[in-house]
Amino acid sequence: KFLHFEQRKVAMISGMLARKIGMSQIFQDNGTMVPVTVLQVGPMTVTQKKNKDRDGYDGVQLGFEEIAERKLNRPTKGHLKGQTSVRILREFRAEDHDAVTVGQKFDHSIFSEGELVSVVGTSKGRGFAGVMKRHGFGGQPASHGHRGKRLPGSIGQCAFPARVFKGRKMGGQYGNTQVTTQGLAIVKIIDNERLVLIKGAVPGPNGGLVTIRKS
Repeated sequence: KFLHFEQRKVAMISGMLARKIGMSQIFQDNGTMVPVTVLQVGPMTVTQKKNKDRDGYDGVQLGFEEIAERKLNRPTKGHLKGQTSVRILREFRAEDHDAVTVGQKFDHSIFSEGELVSVVGTSKGRGFAGVMKRHGFGGQPASHGHRGKRLPGSIGQCAFPARVFKGRKMGGQYGNTQVTTQGLAIVKIIDNERLVLIKGAVPGPNGGLVTIRKS
């Protein structure tokens, strides 16, 4: 009962920031291989508290990745005056808003093995891509007489309505968008290195910034 109470006491915020290390695999006791994504989580420091009277909502602003103060611009330096200099600021909801204090630190201990989480990240940018790569089109026949083997083909009509409808799948910017992957299970937590191993893939490149939220 005491351990259960301590776990509830630590889990005050709804999520954490992390860096994606890469993908690997681990083996369970029955020999099953599980593909995992390795994330290095936190630590994060509370830099500001939001409340309903002043801001219209209850929330907690946290800072991630400590840096030298000389690397901050003047507005951020004034906002963090007297506090630890951090590279990134994010807001999260708090279970017990009154219990959180400015300067308090959170780390990977708010998560537990077997817990389901959602991971938000920015997908890899692939630049301008055609319809076959971007939308999975099959392409045109590659036999004699066909000159547009990777082209989309007809995109409109002849006489009526004689226009191209909005939302037509065509070539364009592919990737570099915010992607949320839900229902991912935490397989293992390595405390001494702040590593959280999540089953499956998460969006973004190695070294990318991701947000882990409790489901």
